[in-house]
Amino acid sequence: MGVVTPPTDRTPKQDRSRATRRRLLEAAVACLAEHGWAGSTVSVVAERAGVSRGAAQHHFPTREDLFTAAVEYVAEERSAALRALPVQGRAAVVAALVDLYTGPLFRAALQLWVAASNEEQLRPRVTELEARVGRETHRIAVGLLTADETKPGVRETVQGLLDMARGLGLANVLTDDTARRQRVVAQWAALLDDALDRPRGTCG
Repeated sequence: MGVVTPPTDRTPKQDRSRATRRRLLEAAVACLAEHGWAGSTVSVVAERAGVSRGAAQHHFPTREDLFTAAVEYVAEERSAALRALPVQGRAAVVAALVDLYTGPLFRAALQLWVAASNEEQLRPRVTELEARVGRETHRIAVGLLTADETKPGVRETVQGLLDMARGLGLANVLTDDTARRQRVVAQWAALLDDALDRPRGTCG
């Protein structure tokens, strides 16, 4: 009779570590969106994620590490979702881009921006993160809209769309702005069709 090997945890340690990190990041974003910066401590996030404070600090030594990583993580997740969108008309693309700025990620990022405006230690990290996320979002938007940025005014038109989406996100923070947002999205899609498909050198 052979030796009986005792049962072991089949989940590799590295996989468990990644899963813990992911839970912490998702919990941090949810806490920021719901409670703001002041109410989102490492202890609160750890409890929501179902891990100890020590485990949280093992992954993220400081509070700033945790929350900047959390917003970056979800931004990358949303960027991946945008990249995976099939080309299905500019109206759908505009709606998807607006959704990027009206969900929990934007609420969490907004709380982080407010905190960074008052926290010297946090400001440069958030500024760099937002610049990088902004460049990536712009690049994705150009691809999804099949926009030719060599045409005069096209780059500014795409940037205007993203600025508009951010503004709609702000309007949605205090009240449900869904009905008005749908009308604005439809109008912007029509404007984009006109601006992006206009032959080179013609005026509006």
